[in-house]
Amino acid sequence: MNARTVILLLFTMPSLAYAGGVESLRAFYKSTQSLRAEFLQTVVDKQGRKVQEVTGTMQLQRPGKFRWDYNKPYVQVIVGDGARVWLHDPELNQVTVRSLDKALGNTPAALLAGNKEMEKSFTLKDEGRQDDLDWVLATPKEQESGFEKVFMGFKNDRLQEMELHDSFGHMTVIEFSKLETNAKVAAQAFRFVPPAGADVVGE
Repeated sequence: MNARTVILLLFTMPSLAYAGGVESLRAFYKSTQSLRAEFLQTVVDKQGRKVQEVTGTMQLQRPGKFRWDYNKPYVQVIVGDGARVWLHDPELNQVTVRSLDKALGNTPAALLAGNKEMEKSFTLKDEGRQDDLDWVLATPKEQESGFEKVFMGFKNDRLQEMELHDSFGHMTVIEFSKLETNAKVAAQAFRFVPPAGADVVGE
């Protein structure tokens, strides 16, 4: 599974937390209406070998609006505008578009940018770890996503890390930094217009 596939699958599954992680996730929902951060995404195969490392920025505005900009080693953009989700791959000159409901479903994006009814779609469980984060484990109630489970780590109810495990034995770790909670996010960030000449596929 290559990194681009992992990015697509990222919007098909949940997240996790340590003793008190479920409450941290609920507090995160209650207190966070918008979020802006930088991230480092690392993909490891089932042998423990690093497959890919990608850096970028993310923004979200509840409900249903988000933007993930992958910057290095390649450029890719995922935008949720509240109605549809757009994935733009400049190298392939291709745009993939899906309705928000179908694109989110039981996904990590649904946990981060969705509504507070996540427990209808996910089973949440505190996950104790020997570190300074509160972890929660989220597993989808419907097994239609590319991931089997997701962990989310919080510190003082602030999201620090996500760990996604897929059915192929791959693990994707997303570490967040420079978090700005409830920062003013420009509405333009969640609007997407396909570039002229791009191949648009989907709905």
